[in-house]
Amino acid sequence: MSGLGALELVERVTDPGSFRRWDDAVDGPVPDAAYRAELDEARRRTGLDESVVTGEALLGGRRVAIVVCEFAFLAGSIGVAAAERLVRAVERATTEGLPLFAGPVSGGTRMQEGTVAFLQMVKISAAVTAHKAAGLPYVVYLRHPTTGGVLASWGSLGHVTAAEPGALIGFLGPRVYRALYGSDFPDGVQRAENLAAHGLVDAVVSPEQLRTVAIDALTVLAAPREAPPPVPELPREPLPDVPAWDSILRSRRPERPGVRALLKVAANTVTPLQGTGEGELEPGLLIALARFGNAPCVLLGQDRRFAARPMGPAGLREARRGMRLAAELRLPLVTVIDTAGAALSQEAEEGGLAGEIARSLAELTTLRAPTICVLLGQGGGGGALALLPADRVLCAQHAWLSPLPPEGASAIKFHTTERAAEMAGKQGVRSLDLLEHGIVDRIVVEHPDAADEPAAFLQRLGRVLEHELATLLRRDTDALVAERLGRYRRLGVPG
Repeated sequence: MSGLGALELVERVTDPGSFRRWDDAVDGPVPDAAYRAELDEARRRTGLDESVVTGEALLGGRRVAIVVCEFAFLAGSIGVAAAERLVRAVERATTEGLPLFAGPVSGGTRMQEGTVAFLQMVKISAAVTAHKAAGLPYVVYLRHPTTGGVLASWGSLGHVTAAEPGALIGFLGPRVYRALYGSDFPDGVQRAENLAAHGLVDAVVSPEQLRTVAIDALTVLAAPREAPPPVPELPREPLPDVPAWDSILRSRRPERPGVRALLKVAANTVTPLQGTGEGELEPGLLIALARFGNAPCVLLGQDRRFAARPMGPAGLREARRGMRLAAELRLPLVTVIDTAGAALSQEAEEGGLAGEIARSLAELTTLRAPTICVLLGQGGGGGALALLPADRVLCAQHAWLSPLPPEGASAIKFHTTERAAEMAGKQGVRSLDLLEHGIVDRIVVEHPDAADEPAAFLQRLGRVLEHELATLLRRDTDALVAERLGRYRRLGVPG
C-alpha cells in the first residue's frame, strides 16, 4: 500500500506540472468547538482546507477533471463542505465535457456532522450519474482504505474501476464491525484482491502502474466519436464449398485462435475489464476496451480456453455490463462468439440462464450504439445467440451457428449422437449457409484453416473489423437501430 497523499497521487499520475486546482472555499456545519478544533488541526497538519481536492490536469496530453480524497484530513471523511466541493467539480467536468478521474480514500461519512452529512451520498451519486449520462468517462481508483458512504456512492460508479494492492475496501469498516458484533470481520474479504476475484473491481494496480492504465483506458473511453478516416475494404476471396461437419471439426481444434489472440494480434491499447461489478466473475467471458486501427470499441468475447466450462448466467450478466458501457459512452460494441453452448446445470437453471439470454437479446437488438458480431469459432445454442444480433455480422470461414451442437440435434432427432454430421449438413449451420440466409454479412476466409495460419488470419479479420467499425461510426444511431430491428424482423420470412 502506497500511503500516498492526494496531491502526491495526482502528481504521480498526471503530466508533470499540469495540475490546476478548482477548490473554492465551501462552508459546512460546525456544530461545536471540539469539531472546530479538529478541523483546525487537520488543516494545520495537511495544508489543505478539506478532505477533497479537485481540479484539472493533463493525462497523457488529454485534459481530465480530478477528484481525490486526502486520508490525513479527518480520515478522508465526507461532510457537507467536502461533498459540495466534489459535486461542483463533477458538475464542472460535465459542463466542460471532461473525463473524470476519481481517487477515493476514506473512512466514509463524517460522523461529527451527523445525518445531514450522510445524505450527501445522494447528491454525489446523482452528479456522477449525470456525468455518465452525458456520455463522459468516469474512471475510479480505490485506495487504502475506502469504506462506508464513499464506497457506496462515487466509489462504486466507475466505468472502469481499479484498486490499490492490499487496499481495505468495504461498506462496513472493521472497527465498526468489531464494535457491533464483538468479533473481527473475516480476514481478507475486504481486500482489493478478493474484490477483483469476485468481479467487483477490474484490476489491482500500483500507483506506479496507474498512469499507464488510466491513459490506455481513456484512449478508448474518451476517443472522438466522429468516424476515423475511411479504411479500404479487403477484397472478398472465393470460398470453397466445405462440408459443414468438416468446418465443425476445424472449429474445435485446440490450436484455433480465440478472442485473446485476436486482441493481441489485431487490436491496440487493450484494457481488460472483468466481472459484473455486482459480485460475479465469469472467466469464460472477456470484456475489454480496445481499438482496431483508430476505431474504439467495447469488446465482449467468449474465451475458448474455457470450453470445458460452458458459460452460465453470470457470463451473460457480465456481457450485459459491457453492453451498458457501450451504450453509456456511445462506443461501438463488438461481440465475439466461440462457444459450444451455454451451461446445462442446476446452477444455470436456478441462476436464471434463460432469462439472461432473453435480456441479452433485448439489449443487443435495441442498443443505441453501433454493433458488430464476429462468429469466430463454435456457435452452439443460446450461449451463441445471446451475443449475435448486430448491425454487421462477420464470420470466420469455419465458424458455425446452430440451435444446439450437432450432436445434441442428432440426439433429439434420432436418439443418438452418431448422426451429428448429417444433422449439421441439413440444418444450414456453416458460414456459406449463414451468408445465403442473410444471417452473416461477410465471411473471412481461412487458408485453409485459422489454426494453421493464426497470425495471418487474425490480421485479415482485424482489417475487416477496422473497416466495418469506421463505416458504422459514420452512420446515424437512430437509423442503425431501426435497420437492426428490421433486419431481425424480416429474417427467414419469404419475400
